[in-house]
Amino acid sequence: MTPIPSPPIAATREHIREHHGDRVTDPYEWLRDGEDPAVRAYLDDENAYADSRTAHLKPLRDSIFGEIKQRVLETDLSVPVRSGPWWYYSRTVEGQQYAIHARVPVTDPASRPVVAADAAPEGEQVIVDGNAEAGDSEFFSIGALAVSPDHTRLALATDVTGDERFDLVVRDLESGETLDDGIKGIGYGVEFSYDGRTLFYTRLDDAWRPHQLWRHVVGADPSDDVLVHEEADERFWMGIGTSRDDRWIIHALGSKTTSEVRLLDATTPTQDFRVVAPRRDGVEYDVEPAGDRLLIVHNTDNPDSDLAWAPLGATSHEEWVPLLAAGEGERFLGIDAFDDVAVLSLRREGLTALSLLAADPTHESGYAAPVPVSFDEPIYSVGLGDNPERAQSSLQVVYESFVTPRTVLDLDIATGERTILKQQPVLGGVDLNDYVQRREWATASDGTQVPISIVHRSGLEPDGSHPGLLTAYGAYEHSSDPYFSVARLSLLDRGVIHATAHVRGGGEMGRHWYDNGKLLAKPHTFSDTVACADRLVQLGWVAPDRLGLEGGSAGGLLVGAVVNLAPDRFRVAHASVPFVDALTTILRPDLPLTVGEWEEWGNPLEDPEVYAVMKGYTPYENVAAQGYPAILATTSLNDTRVFFTEAAKWVARLRATVTNDQASRPILLRTEMSAGHGGRSGRYAAWEQIAWEWAFVLDQLGATSRLPTRSGLRGVDDHERARGAAEEPSGD
Repeated sequence: MTPIPSPPIAATREHIREHHGDRVTDPYEWLRDGEDPAVRAYLDDENAYADSRTAHLKPLRDSIFGEIKQRVLETDLSVPVRSGPWWYYSRTVEGQQYAIHARVPVTDPASRPVVAADAAPEGEQVIVDGNAEAGDSEFFSIGALAVSPDHTRLALATDVTGDERFDLVVRDLESGETLDDGIKGIGYGVEFSYDGRTLFYTRLDDAWRPHQLWRHVVGADPSDDVLVHEEADERFWMGIGTSRDDRWIIHALGSKTTSEVRLLDATTPTQDFRVVAPRRDGVEYDVEPAGDRLLIVHNTDNPDSDLAWAPLGATSHEEWVPLLAAGEGERFLGIDAFDDVAVLSLRREGLTALSLLAADPTHESGYAAPVPVSFDEPIYSVGLGDNPERAQSSLQVVYESFVTPRTVLDLDIATGERTILKQQPVLGGVDLNDYVQRREWATASDGTQVPISIVHRSGLEPDGSHPGLLTAYGAYEHSSDPYFSVARLSLLDRGVIHATAHVRGGGEMGRHWYDNGKLLAKPHTFSDTVACADRLVQLGWVAPDRLGLEGGSAGGLLVGAVVNLAPDRFRVAHASVPFVDALTTILRPDLPLTVGEWEEWGNPLEDPEVYAVMKGYTPYENVAAQGYPAILATTSLNDTRVFFTEAAKWVARLRATVTNDQASRPILLRTEMSAGHGGRSGRYAAWEQIAWEWAFVLDQLGATSRLPTRSGLRGVDDHERARGAAEEPSGD
C-alpha cells in the first residue's frame, strides 16, 4: 500500500489585529504576498500535495472529462442575430478552446441564414477569433466586444492574466487594420459614439473599482483622452452601455443600495452627460430609453420595485409617472423597450419570469396591461436573449431548467406563437427522460420556509441511501436559478442527488429575502443551509453520511461558515475561490472591493456590533478543534476579487486544528497559477478543472461508479474520449 504523504505545514509568524478592544493573533497573515518566494513555494507544495493525494483519482477524472466531452457538440454555433446589415453569431471548432465571433451580410431580412456548424459560410467575416487572440497565453478573457453603430469598427478588450484589467484594440472591420492599440488596463465595457470615431471606457482604481469614465478619439494619443467623470464615493461602481437604437450612451453608477443614471446623445459625444435623477440614498433605479420617453424600474416606494415612465428629457424623480406596481410575490428586475412592446423581467413565486406590455398610444404611458409569458415546468429559468434591434416582430427568449437544455425561442409579439430556433445538443446517447427535477421546502430555525431545487436520475426512491451534493450561494441578491449542465450529468449518473438551497441573502423570493440575509442578519444564510441539509436527509433523498456541500466566492464563505456550524452534516465540502477570511478583508479599505462591500456585510471598522457578528461567523476565525468533513479549497493566484490568501490561510488553520483523521478526510488546497476569479479559461481547461474537483467530491461520497445503464451512456468505456463538445459554442 502506498504510504500517505505528509501535508505541507505552513509556518506561523506573529501578526496582531486589534479593533474595538479585541486583540486577535493571526499567524498565517504572511501568506498574503503573492510575490514572496516563500508564499509561492508554499502554494507549490500544496499543489503537489493535492496532486499526490488525488493521484488515484486520475481514471475517474479522465472518465468525467470524457463524459462531458462526448455529450457536447464541439463544432457548434449560436443562433444568428440580425443587427443592421449583418447577421452576427459565434461558433466553436472541435479542438479549439475559445469561440469565434463572426457575421454574414443580410440578404433577406425576413429569413435567418442557415449556417453550417462544420464549415464557414459563404461571405463570412470573422471579427474575433478567440483562439488567435489568446495565442500561447494560459488564460484569456474578453472584457468588451463592441461593434460601432455603422458596423465598420470593432473595439476589443482582452485580459491574459485573470486580473480583470483589459487592454483595448480598435480595428477596421473591412480592412482588418488596427486603428488603435494604445489604451491599457481598462475596466469592463467599451462603447462607441454614433459615428464610431469616439469611444468611452472606464478605468479602475487601486481597489479594482471602476471609478473613472474616459472619452477617447480613435487613433488619438491616449494622453489626450478626456476624463468625463470621476466617482469619489468609494461605495459606487460605474458601467457604460448604449440604448438599443444606439442613440444614447448610458453611464450607470451604483452602490449596493443606491444608483444614478446619466444619458448622453451619442451623436454629440463631447457634450455633458445628463443625470436622469440625482442619487438618493437607498433608491435604486434602471433606465431604458423607449422612443420619446424613458421607462424606469425603481424601488422608491416598494422594495420589490415598480415601473414608471418619464419624459425623454427627465432630470428628476419628480417627473416619474407610475405605470405598473409589483404584485404580491413579484420582484421587478428590469425593462427592455422595442417599437411594438416592452418586456418586463421579474421574479414571480421564486422563479424568473417575463411579461409583455404591448405598445398602445391610447394610454398615457404608451403601453397596455402586462401579459405574462408562461411555461409548463415547475422549475425553470427564462430571460430575453440577444435582441439588438428596436423594430422586431418577434423576440429571442432563452429558456432552460435542470432537465431541459438551453433553448432559444422565437416569440411572435403579435400572436404569442413560439418557435424553437435552437436547443443545446446533448450527445453521447443521453436520454433526458432519465432525469427528474422537483421542489422541496425546508423549515429554517426561525420558521421561515426555504426552497430547495432538486435534480436526480429518475427511478431513485427516497430510501435514505443516496449520495448528495448541496450547493448554495446566498449573497448580493444573486439568485441560484435553475440551469442545464452537461457536466452535472456525470454526478447524476453516479446516483448523486443534486440540490440547490435558495437561502436568504439571495434574491429568489424577493427583496426581503436578500435583506434578511445581509448585514446583521447574515447568519440566516448559514442556518438556512443547515436546515436544507437536514431536510434532504429527513425526506430520505440523501444518506446522512453521504452529503457534500459546494459553493464559490461568497458561496465559499457559506461553505466555511456552515462546516464550522454543523460539521457533522457533511462528508465533504468544496469551497471555490472562497471568501473565508471575510472579517480581515472587510476591515481593510485598502484592499480591492472592500469599501463597496460595507453595504453588504456592514462596516466593522466603525460599528462594534457588525464586528462582533462578523467575527462570529467568518470561517477562518471560527475553525474549531472538532471533526470536519474532507475539505477541498480551490483558488486562483491572480484572483482580484477574493485573494488566494483567504483559501491558503483557511486551509493552514484547518489542518492545524481539526481533530478528525486527515488520512481518510484530507484537507486540500489547489491554486490555479494562471487564472482569475472564474478559474481556468478555455472550455477544455474548464472541463478538466471540473473533472478534477468533482472526482475528489465523488470519491469522498462513495459515488465513483455509474448507475446501471438505462438509456444514458450506452456501452461507452469510462476512459474513452469520444467526440462531443459545446452547450452554446463556449461549452458547459
